[in-house]
Amino acid sequence: MAISLTESAAQRVQSHLAARGQGIGLRLGVTKTGCSGYSYVINYADDVDAGDVVFEDRGIKIVVDPDALALIDGTEVDFVKNGLNEAFSFRNPNVTGECGCGESFNI
Repeated sequence: MAISLTESAAQRVQSHLAARGQGIGLRLGVTKTGCSGYSYVINYADDVDAGDVVFEDRGIKIVVDPDALALIDGTEVDFVKNGLNEAFSFRNPNVTGECGCGESFNI
């Protein structure tokens, strides 16, 4: 089981944690929503809750709720800039389909 970061994602998280002046890493999860079933939830982690699974990649801690891990195990998190738009993107090997707008996925 693992969640990984591209160099671009790691640099983005590192710079935002430094700007915030607090935090231990990135918190990644999912929520039921959208037309395909699930959507990614990404935030900065300030602590680790009991039961959380913690990975470390490129010097960044990635904190995952154990219930979400089955849906996102093996995911690579990237940070992409396209013109004026920039966002985290996810390469999840478990995904069997996505909605047309790319906001949700199913397993």
